[in-house]
Amino acid sequence: MDSRAAFLALGGAVAIAFTGILVRLADVEPATAAFWRCVYALPFLAALALIERRRRARLSRRRHVLALVAGAFFAADLELWHHSIAAVGAGLSTVVANLQVVVVGVAAWLLLDERPSGRVLASVPVAFTGVALISGIGSDAAYGDDPTTGVVFALLTAVAYAGFLLLIREAGRGLRTPAEIMFDATLSCALCVAVLGVALGELDAVPEWPSHGWLALLAVSGQVIGYLAIAASLPRLPALVASILLLVQPVLTVVLAAIVVDERPSPLQVTGVVLVVVGIVVATAGGRREQEAGVPAEA
Repeated sequence: MDSRAAFLALGGAVAIAFTGILVRLADVEPATAAFWRCVYALPFLAALALIERRRRARLSRRRHVLALVAGAFFAADLELWHHSIAAVGAGLSTVVANLQVVVVGVAAWLLLDERPSGRVLASVPVAFTGVALISGIGSDAAYGDDPTTGVVFALLTAVAYAGFLLLIREAGRGLRTPAEIMFDATLSCALCVAVLGVALGELDAVPEWPSHGWLALLAVSGQVIGYLAIAASLPRLPALVASILLLVQPVLTVVLAAIVVDERPSPLQVTGVVLVVVGIVVATAGGRREQEAGVPAEA
């Protein structure tokens, strides 16, 4: 195993673990958070993209188109996830949103008649039992203003992010570094979120300080450093090792949310977190295909 790749993946997972916390601290409308985190990330991604372009030929039009479409899926992902954070908290929403690997397997079975692996089938009842517990069904002690709605938004986040992953992976297939692809996707995401935010009345042109500071930190730590570190390290790691390292993110987010923003899930919700994590481990403990779908839900 490449120890440097493992360290890079772990560092990326830790960086991304703070994203939900920073969204909570920014305390702005969902579309505003999504828009500004993309805008702040663009200069950094543009600089890295220019460095990439000097080292290789121009990307094909097909790659650019795929990245732009991926950005539209990412816009839906961020909008849904930020609403989920508002309803059920940063920690719990992040855990549920990491279920995209299970969602992809189930969707492929129902829509494309592709029977999922035994691991994915075994993970479904475990993971979704955990989701039910996190949603607070039948419990008055569940954390969150509306935990059931928050879980629904988080599951939809997983679906949207699965679409983003499929497209962005295809756009970057064979490339050593993904900065130019991520620049296209992030620019597309910002434009889509701007349109969506205006339509929903959620886009603030100039958030007040310190919201700008939290969103700028979110852009650099999650949107740039976290995602690029993970994207560069995954191809160099065994599937099982990568999956376990990346599960640091949702677990650490739950812990950080309790410490930084005083999120206190109920005992049943904590049990649900454990079941969801176990389900993700089962689903991603096999081959490369399952591992590739198991990238952390928020980058």
